[in-house]
Amino acid sequence: MKVITDLNQPTLVDRSLTAVWHPCTQMKHHESFPLIAITKGRGPWLYDEKGNALLDCISSWWTNLFGHSNPQINQAITNQLEKIEHVMLAGFTHPPVVELSEKLSTLTGGNLGHVFYASDGASAVEIALKMSHHFWQLNGKPKKKKFVCLENGYHGETLGALAVTDVAIFREAYGSLLQDVYTVTSPDARKAKSGESAIDVAKHAAAELEKLFKEEHQHIAAIIIEPLVQCAGQMAMYSPEYLRLVRDLCNRYEVHFIADEIAVGCGRSGKFFACEHASIWPDFLTLSKGISGGYLPLSLCMTTDTIYCTFYSDKTQQGFLHSHSYTGNPLACAAALACLKIFEVEHVLEKNIARSQDLENAFRWAKTDSRTEHWRQQGMILAFDIKNEYLKNASIFPRELFAKGMEEGVLIRPIGNTIYVMPPYILSTEETMQMGQAIRRAIEKILT
Repeated sequence: MKVITDLNQPTLVDRSLTAVWHPCTQMKHHESFPLIAITKGRGPWLYDEKGNALLDCISSWWTNLFGHSNPQINQAITNQLEKIEHVMLAGFTHPPVVELSEKLSTLTGGNLGHVFYASDGASAVEIALKMSHHFWQLNGKPKKKKFVCLENGYHGETLGALAVTDVAIFREAYGSLLQDVYTVTSPDARKAKSGESAIDVAKHAAAELEKLFKEEHQHIAAIIIEPLVQCAGQMAMYSPEYLRLVRDLCNRYEVHFIADEIAVGCGRSGKFFACEHASIWPDFLTLSKGISGGYLPLSLCMTTDTIYCTFYSDKTQQGFLHSHSYTGNPLACAAALACLKIFEVEHVLEKNIARSQDLENAFRWAKTDSRTEHWRQQGMILAFDIKNEYLKNASIFPRELFAKGMEEGVLIRPIGNTIYVMPPYILSTEETMQMGQAIRRAIEKILT
């Protein structure tokens, strides 16, 4: 337990360690790796209580697209505050939620719509899982209630989402609480053998999935996938061919396709939706994180007319039985609308082509460093791995590099031996190069 040395003048960090239980954190580690108190943010920069600047290389857990304290988003939220801050969405509606739903559907070319809202990514995944399960019940196929996920996939930490998450530390702690699922091999391009391409790996993984579908499709409701990048799975990247093959298999075997775009949506992959790289649309698509620009909790699940109409009935019990108190919050929707306007007015996707090239240039050194491997990039996500033989202590490497990054003025959060960046879409070329060199210096401080 944290001991405050001066009870008369506890610091903000002292107070936090006494009162706050921080997420995904072994709190005892803060005895040797100090907590950082952030007091303000501007653009891609965060500032601690001493005024030190940190470049936010991971968009504050992949949420912040257009910088901290963005004037356009600030103004949109302020304007909405003068109208209505919140009203329940059961029996009521309001302009921001209607406009946001319409715009999102338009972005899918009308293939998806009927947007169901929640607050966090895991809740959006729960919605998709429940909708799929309920759909098959309503269609007279109650045996179709199991789910398929990818190895090393991550979809959240509520019980339903955690069941389709294949991360060892979570399964060890909570596996006894979780529903049984089918876990199939990942199309991770790092698996390619000599002479194989990422497409070959994708085809091998799809062949395994097809075998499962042939044997068990009558029991399978849906497969859930993070399109193109398994972010928490050490930024595993794979070919769009896998998405095309999965879409075809789902059509043939009557299995729903859930695309979890919570981390990879909203332009992060190079297109607004990652599924666009494969020219396919899923049956369900979830968004969160960047959709509100990192401002307010907002998540959503979009689906097809076919699925929506199955629930449309005079019978209450045939409706989708799910709700959240802050569903479709007007302030969060206003923030999301401001983000979509920035995408449109400032031609963000087009400009991100140049920004992704800046990222590649800033980390070109890591391509040729003999201590690294599996350099990879998908749009505004770039990652590479440190070879195990160069790690002094693999178990504490992420925390050590985080600490050394802080010394160099960059916020990074490695996943195992994977170093990655997912910066906001506003970095200048100079800031991007600064980020690359700062991370290089941090790495040099701790590698053998």
